[in-house]
Amino acid sequence: MTTSTPDTTTGVDLVRTFRSMATDVTLRVAGARSGAEAALGQAQELVERVATTCTRFDPASPLMRVNADPRSWHEVPAQLYDALREAADAYRDTDGRFDPRVLEVLLAWGYDRSLPFASGQVVVASDPAASPPRAPGRRRWQPRFDPRRRAVRIGPVPVDLGGIGKGLAVRWAAQALAGSGVATLVEAGGDLQAGGPGPDGAGWLVAVEDPRGGPDPVAVLSLTDLGCATSSIRLRHWQVDGRPVHHLIDPRTGDPADTGLLAVTVVGPDVARAEVWSKALFLAGRGQVRRLADERGIAALLVDTDGVVGVSRALRPHLRWQADRGW
Repeated sequence: MTTSTPDTTTGVDLVRTFRSMATDVTLRVAGARSGAEAALGQAQELVERVATTCTRFDPASPLMRVNADPRSWHEVPAQLYDALREAADAYRDTDGRFDPRVLEVLLAWGYDRSLPFASGQVVVASDPAASPPRAPGRRRWQPRFDPRRRAVRIGPVPVDLGGIGKGLAVRWAAQALAGSGVATLVEAGGDLQAGGPGPDGAGWLVAVEDPRGGPDPVAVLSLTDLGCATSSIRLRHWQVDGRPVHHLIDPRTGDPADTGLLAVTVVGPDVARAEVWSKALFLAGRGQVRRLADERGIAALLVDTDGVVGVSRALRPHLRWQADRGW
């Protein structure tokens, strides 16, 4: 379902909401200019195109057709080609901490469909006929790209583009909204791109939720022309044959990442890159996350398993408020 405010005059605030990529998507234009409604339509179309092209939950999607024969060359739609190129760049830039070759692990754990995480504890049974999944990070990922034909060869292991795909959908939707108002915002499941100075000219205020639950945030950020993304185990966790698992997989082991962290939030110029680094920093673990963020100049906020909140040096200029349990 899509809802939007009619574009009858300029200077009004427009909001459009719809469901895509198994999450709620919100598009906002503050101080709308002429043509803003058309820009909202274009932005929604881009999100939905990414959702149908890069999904792993539809066996007929372009991504899953590639995954069905990963050692072969495939000509693919533009969004999938660009997403795979972005994933390859992220794999290289994070030294393999970001690795999309986790699909076989997720399928082995029963995450072969959109699970009802919001309804409470999710319990699934493993497939007794399935082979044990491999730890994908033991072999270097070397996908091949042919820009002339817009063709890819990802082999030999299938990939999941869930997180980076969502980040790219937000990026491309935000680009479609650029210039449509005084300020714009695209948000999808915690990933967002904030354009302009916000509705009141002082930046978009973003509350960082407590991964342990509860109504109070652990921090409030002020963002202008920045993206923000969070990797957290608060929602996407379930049990497989009595074993607790979650979706943030360590590619070096093929197991759920046990790093002493509950969530990592990253702020940066681009939401898709923030999404990549939030996961890479999560996998770095409590002992290394802030050092790595400071070395790379990444604005990051973390919450560890004791509920302690930490921030990197680069995040401090964006921090409007922080819960009184940090370091």
